[in-house]
Amino acid sequence: MFANYFNKTPMHIFYGKAALIDFLKSIKTNQSTVGFVPTMGALHQGHLSLMQQSMANNSTTVVSIFVNPTQFNNPEDLAKYPRTLDDDLKKINGLSPEIIVYAPPVDDIYDGKPSSQFFDFDGLENQMEGKFRPGHFNGVGTIVKRLFEIVQPTNAYFGEKDFQQLQIVKKMVEKTKLKVNVIGCPIYRETNKLAMSSRNALLSPKEKQEASIIYKTIIESKENFQKFSAKIVTEEVQKAFENNPVFTLEYYQIADEKTLLPCIRKSKNKKYRAFIAVFVNNIRLIDTISLN
Repeated sequence: MFANYFNKTPMHIFYGKAALIDFLKSIKTNQSTVGFVPTMGALHQGHLSLMQQSMANNSTTVVSIFVNPTQFNNPEDLAKYPRTLDDDLKKINGLSPEIIVYAPPVDDIYDGKPSSQFFDFDGLENQMEGKFRPGHFNGVGTIVKRLFEIVQPTNAYFGEKDFQQLQIVKKMVEKTKLKVNVIGCPIYRETNKLAMSSRNALLSPKEKQEASIIYKTIIESKENFQKFSAKIVTEEVQKAFENNPVFTLEYYQIADEKTLLPCIRKSKNKKYRAFIAVFVNNIRLIDTISLN
């Protein structure tokens, strides 16, 4: 443990799992609950909102800050992912010095061998992000399972921007029978409605402002989905990006919220969601919205 000080206030910061596990055991009671917010750092208001929800519903809140190498299929993406630990700690301390932080090195998580476990997520892993980022969700499943085993939370909080990831984590918990309640929380947005993301820090001010096209596009697609088929809506979104010199559409998909399978023909008994991934200057941005 390292007692760091911001504004003369001590914080509980752990860089090793053994010390964290011992500390959590020492404060555990029969009535206590642990809320957990796993992050990769570069914290923004969306992350802080997850922490606020955890603090409101649990006696203890733990936040992890760990850029997980096994969920990056692109080494360049891993290398340029923002790492801002000092700023992150200041933001957490500003929210509450009572929050426990776990910021391990790679060796503490993977014992010197960063590799992914293979998971069967009943097909959830084969759509959208899984299709375009091979091995990504095995990496996600591996790190979240490992963190759950270390922290042993009562409740864990995830943002709905990564909706597919949220469903994957719920499926992993179901299959591994871990006793964790996984809670999805609403997307936090910038003033121009761009979904808050750690990757936004890599955007220029102009790129960030112009990235409002992503939300504008999915809002329009939601309106169009009430009148047209999924195929027509998808084609309209593709056309919107065809001649855009700045933003490149990787995918837009309308899917069943439960199975994440593409919508071929609308059913009034199913909930549908639009998913989008866009590149700007080699920076990948995603968003999602419920359609009905």
